[in-house]
Amino acid sequence: MIDIHSHILPGVDDGAQTMEESIELARSAVQEGIDTIVATPHHQNGHFNNYKNDILIQVSELNRILQENDIPLTVLPGQETRIHAGMVEDLQNDEMLPINEESMYVFVEFPHDHVPSYASNLLFNLQVEGYQPVIVHPERNEQIQDNPNLLYSFVKNGAFSQLTAGSLAGKFGRSAKKISYQLIDANLTHVIASDAHNAKGRAFHMKEAYNDIRKHYGQSMMHYFSDNAQYIIDNEPLASDPPLHVKKKKVLGIF
Repeated sequence: MIDIHSHILPGVDDGAQTMEESIELARSAVQEGIDTIVATPHHQNGHFNNYKNDILIQVSELNRILQENDIPLTVLPGQETRIHAGMVEDLQNDEMLPINEESMYVFVEFPHDHVPSYASNLLFNLQVEGYQPVIVHPERNEQIQDNPNLLYSFVKNGAFSQLTAGSLAGKFGRSAKKISYQLIDANLTHVIASDAHNAKGRAFHMKEAYNDIRKHYGQSMMHYFSDNAQYIIDNEPLASDPPLHVKKKKVLGIF
């Protein structure tokens, strides 16, 4: 299993704080069935800045430590960057880091309470430069929770999105879980990842999320999400279906 969003690097943001915690998180990932994980520390979110070259060094060191401890987990470099007007320039200046360094997939994080008015232009500009923006955890954004069709225009115009496994498992509340299933129903999301910060309160929940997907949608949908995780790290085109507007109704009869 591949997890493309985690905060496993030690002491760089609000994820693992020490190498011991990183090792604990790595062992937990392996128990979940994860063999490849992308380290995506926060960047430009008002609290943390983690630049490309620093991340590459830190990922190399963490892989060395995991090998020394016989933990069968490969860490790949990435970055969770808060949306800001200078993203294209930062990529050109080697300050920002696409997923797995050489791919064209770039994580874009919205503030938790709104979607910036310039988001459409920024996502368009990234695509003009050849990048593929992946909007992370849209189901946890308050404005998208109120109006999930905000995501429709972004996806219709070429962006992708990533759901949090914990949202599908109900760990981020009723609204995030409901919106997650609505986004799946409307073909507005393309990959599932953990956004794990630690081995306890913000753990992986990947196995649980995939089991829920299989239960509600079948084996093929589970493979759709897992295959797209592989495509992202391999820099290949993602599987996707035409986006639909979100219908305001009970989802699967469980909400």
